[in-house]
Amino acid sequence: MAFDLDFASEQRIHTTVCYGMIAFSVACLVALLLTVAPYGRYSPMKGILINSRLSWIVMESPNLIIPVAFYFYPCGLKLSRNPVHYLLLGMFVLHYIHRTLIFPFKLRNPKPAPIYITLSAFLFTSVNGYMQARYLMFLADYPSSWLLQPNFWIGVITFFAGMYINIQADYILMNLRKPGEKEYKIPHGGAFEYVSGANFFGEILEWTGYAIACWNLPAFAFAFSTFSSIAPRAAAHHRWYLSKFEDYPKQRKAVIPFIW
Repeated sequence: MAFDLDFASEQRIHTTVCYGMIAFSVACLVALLLTVAPYGRYSPMKGILINSRLSWIVMESPNLIIPVAFYFYPCGLKLSRNPVHYLLLGMFVLHYIHRTLIFPFKLRNPKPAPIYITLSAFLFTSVNGYMQARYLMFLADYPSSWLLQPNFWIGVITFFAGMYINIQADYILMNLRKPGEKEYKIPHGGAFEYVSGANFFGEILEWTGYAIACWNLPAFAFAFSTFSSIAPRAAAHHRWYLSKFEDYPKQRKAVIPFIW
């Protein structure tokens, strides 16, 4: 078929996409350290806005749809039957099952989201979904002994620790305000005792663990892009909390406990 590629060509394209994401992430990190992305509490509420729950589903769904699409349409490559590949891919998919199908419906009175943020995030997750699924389903070649490697277990433990912190922090934030309340409050509990961006810290930890467990270029590119996009966001939140609340805990850091 027209879109079928041989293995070598696919490898070259995939590697180029990975390095492209790393380059984009460097630019993103610099830009977001200099300015604040205009969504959430920083949104001017201008332009075309869409329902926030729908926005989350649209933004995150490519990471679920693309692996399924590749399973049924491998584009000329042989689908891997190696269970190690699918254990690693399962970590990736597990996060997005929660983020796409559960988290949006737990939100309380979320603000509408700018459509350009939704569409730009959709583009990013489409590229990332391709990077992770294509590599683990077709291009990777892990030995069965990978499951005995120390980095696999260090990565898995780190991933699930980060996932726990991330989900716990999300639910702390969602339960800060009672129904009908609109004022922001200081979050307490969990990793919020150490950092202002506990949810961001958890997600950075998750994908760092995933990268350690996978030990491949696309996973490291994704982990770096995660840090580049949300670590500056956590720093912005930290500055915002300090300016808004006189009694904000001064010992808290922005995103990395005891460091930043």
